[in-house]
Formats: sequence, C-alpha cells, structure tokens
Amino acid sequence: MTKELRCRDVGFECDAVVTAENEEDVLRQVAEHARTVHGLSAEQLNDPALLERVRSQIHEGSESR
Repeated sequence: MTKELRCRDVGFECDAVVTAENEEDVLRQVAEHARTVHGLSAEQLNDPALLERVRSQIHEGSESR
C-alpha cells in the first residue's frame, strides 16, 4: 500500500503529489519539494505545527484504493 500527499491539501497553490511506500518516505520527499519549489527553510520545515499538518494529510495512495 502506498502513501500519498497532495501539496494543495497542505495549503499551497501547487498541484504536486508525492507518493511513496511509507509515511517517512513521503515526509522526506515533501521536505525536498518544500525546500526546492516553495523555498521553505530548514527552520520552517522543523516547525511542529507544519509537520503535524503535513502528517494529517498523508493518506493511502490511489493505487491502493
């Protein structure tokens, strides 16, 4: 079962979708996307509120539905 996160679901005007085998891989890919595409700093990425918002939006990928 894959995990999925839509960038738009976290509050960005962005159509990116991250899909990975598990939540930790999704979080790694999302952090890289947030740094390179949205310009978030390491400090912003370590914000507990943002991390919780991201984790709450990770769901089963469409392949596993």
